[in-house]
Amino acid sequence: MRCLTIRQPWATLVALGEKNYETRSWRTTYRGELAIHAGLKIDKAACRREPFQSILAKHGYTEENLPTGVIIATGKLKECHEITGLNSVAQWIGENERAIGDYTEGRFAWELENVRPLVHHVPAKGRLGFWEYPLSEEEEHF
Repeated sequence: MRCLTIRQPWATLVALGEKNYETRSWRTTYRGELAIHAGLKIDKAACRREPFQSILAKHGYTEENLPTGVIIATGKLKECHEITGLNSVAQWIGENERAIGDYTEGRFAWELENVRPLVHHVPAKGRLGFWEYPLSEEEEHF
């Protein structure tokens, strides 16, 4: 399965359905199934800022209990939007989404859909960019 490593707390926000766009500096033509991997690093300063802190707390998370080094969700990469200015994205993102993503002009907003958190996280070593996770027969339920 194709995977994407995302730093915490952003990975958990995606898994919880609180973040529907992952912003990146690069465009992708890939569309389809995607596993979300929580990287090993946690941006603790972000976890202490609003709206991050309130959103995480609503789901029982703090910087201390965020999962790391595991695949935490699956979903689909639906579309990749080029950001041409904040006005270009204001029509399709909400206030919280704008506050927890980097919508700087020239970046790309990857639209995610049907994201479902995994009941059992899958340990995996993340990588930059897309990477493949080989599914065993037991993990076909992803």
